[in-house]
Amino acid sequence: MNRREFIKGAALGVGAGVLGAMGIYSYSPWRKEMLPQVQRKMADIGQCKSVKIRNISETSWFANGIFMNNVTKAGGLLVDQYTFNWPPFGNGKGIGKGSYEDGIAKIKHLLPNKLEEAWAIAKENSVNPDNAGGFSCLVEIEDLEGKKTRYLFDTGWNYEWMDTCYKREGIDRMLANNEIEAFIQTHEHMDHFWGFPVVTKYNPNIHVYTPSTFYPPGKQYIKDCGHVGKWTEVKKGLHQLQPGAALFMFEVPIIFKVFGEMSLYCNVKDVGLVSITGCCHQGIILFADTAYKELRYENDQFYGLYGGLHISPFDDWDPKYDDLVIGLEKWKLQRVGCNHCTGLITAQKFVDAGYPVVKGTARFRSKTTNYLGNGDVITFPG
Repeated sequence: MNRREFIKGAALGVGAGVLGAMGIYSYSPWRKEMLPQVQRKMADIGQCKSVKIRNISETSWFANGIFMNNVTKAGGLLVDQYTFNWPPFGNGKGIGKGSYEDGIAKIKHLLPNKLEEAWAIAKENSVNPDNAGGFSCLVEIEDLEGKKTRYLFDTGWNYEWMDTCYKREGIDRMLANNEIEAFIQTHEHMDHFWGFPVVTKYNPNIHVYTPSTFYPPGKQYIKDCGHVGKWTEVKKGLHQLQPGAALFMFEVPIIFKVFGEMSLYCNVKDVGLVSITGCCHQGIILFADTAYKELRYENDQFYGLYGGLHISPFDDWDPKYDDLVIGLEKWKLQRVGCNHCTGLITAQKFVDAGYPVVKGTARFRSKTTNYLGNGDVITFPG
């Protein structure tokens, strides 16, 4: 995809998002009165018994002001993320003058086993390296016979921060002992992906799932981090992981010149659908409606939701976003866990609206108990 096609797609996406945020698509009476009846595919992904999620780190970056100042100085939200000169790909040339090739050349020989040395070099050559954090969680799915399978969901950004978080939650041991079935990379954004050598440090053979839409630098980075195991590039649509659990890859243009994001749907027996996102750049309404149109799930109940909902992650609230908060009510969710990508204001709006938000502990630098914070756990059913 070239730059012109990306920006054109992004513009279309923003336009559709504005309409959705206005309520025309999400909850207006016109939805039933004027639109044709939805033809549901009702794909059967099977059932699982339960889902447990441990938040390893939801703190993608620590200060919104620093992050947005970087974005503005580098040229805005549609600039290629690899040019920002953020760690680990800093080349010492300053904000907006970076490149993957320059940055990786400085640290490739140290990956994945000498992460402290690699990060020290990255810090010397990058913009605001201490502001980088990262998002990652551990998803544990229990099948109907009681067998539990673990998936690592995204891998964060800052090598030092993520390695500390992995050790705190025992992820380093689980990886080294092959106790994690696979690694799922939801999308190519820095705060979800650039910490990948922290995974390969402990298990370079782990099965990796990524969207098929990764750009060449992202694909090369997986190799440069020392990964030598199986790699599945998930194409648009549904991809079964195990009975009761399936990935869905959305082909959508995203900020920082990223394209495509995967989410996870789980059908929990006697309970309903549990949906897990990294950021949900595809939009919460499209995310929920896709499940309704594509899947068969217990009691036709959208039971639980965990992750980023990307309504206002930079806390730049616009009144039209209130319609998205209101529109989500139609799904009658029973348990909701929010992370950084949901946004501080959005999470508070959910609480104020009476949604069943599972509170966290605000430990380990998480900013609010409205988030399922670092080190916190949510279960479905709960």
